[in-house]
Amino acid sequence: MSRAFVKEGAPEVPVVVPPRAPLPAGVPNYVTPAGLAALRAEKAEIERERAALDPEHPDAGRDRELLTGRLRLLVERIARSQVVDPAAVASDQVRFGATVTVRHDDGAERTVRIVGVDEADSEAGTVAFTSPLARAVTGKRAGDAAVLSTPSGDRPLTVVAVSYG
Repeated sequence: MSRAFVKEGAPEVPVVVPPRAPLPAGVPNYVTPAGLAALRAEKAEIERERAALDPEHPDAGRDRELLTGRLRLLVERIARSQVVDPAAVASDQVRFGATVTVRHDDGAERTVRIVGVDEADSEAGTVAFTSPLARAVTGKRAGDAAVLSTPSGDRPLTVVAVSYG
């Protein structure tokens, strides 16, 4: 590569590896069987991307560093994973893997499934077991009241239904 257009002595911009969704210290990475499969598929994809890098490309070193960082974080996350099969924990109480319908104080209902932090996707109706909503309803049964703590204050809600599957 020609150095004609590169400013000599210009500092390299460091590679910033985006962090994964946070887990509380000391808490296992609870995942559903599908969640663990998705993490393993993501790992395989990153490994394929790394293998496909063209070493002659000017950004190959930076790209490799980024992919290596992402892979390192993912391998750590997989190592901390603890698979919880929702069918095995099925009960009438809200637990990891439950699909829960809650009714807010304004009458609006929302149905979510409690999953691992890497599986959470509000558009898909899944929330992490570490989320305020999941923490508020864990251990509750249909008909129980709960309090959702939000930055704007506490919101009462009622557990309408709990199911697994």
